[in-house]
Amino acid sequence: MTGSPAVLRIVAALLVDTEGRALLVRKAGTTRFMQPGGKPEAGESAAEALSRELAEELGLAIRPQELRYVGRFAADAANEADTIVDAEIFDAPVILGPVSVFEEIEELMWVDPVAPGDIELAPLSRDILLPLLAARLT
Repeated sequence: MTGSPAVLRIVAALLVDTEGRALLVRKAGTTRFMQPGGKPEAGESAAEALSRELAEELGLAIRPQELRYVGRFAADAANEADTIVDAEIFDAPVILGPVSVFEEIEELMWVDPVAPGDIELAPLSRDILLPLLAARLT
């Protein structure tokens, strides 16, 4: 039986450091890296949700008004079968200091968006977001 895929609404941040590297995270129990973010809670704007998620998962204090809307994109979900992510993406301020992992985030890494290396990437990151960042560098 084949039905329509489920849709998972998320928000995510394009976080880069002073060298232009992109921050990717991997949730506990998963293998794919992706941009940090999460699911909005009832009553939150997309920017409010992302600000909260960045504080909870990475200890970053980024106010909603510091986030710049990039656009809305869809891709296959990384960790949920037969699911599409509907993602609102924001640029965040350049990260100047160290970043830590909290909550369900198990690992983070900084990658060159042009050549991220041999890592498993979420489809949204691999097909849309890293190429978007790479295009800005060329």
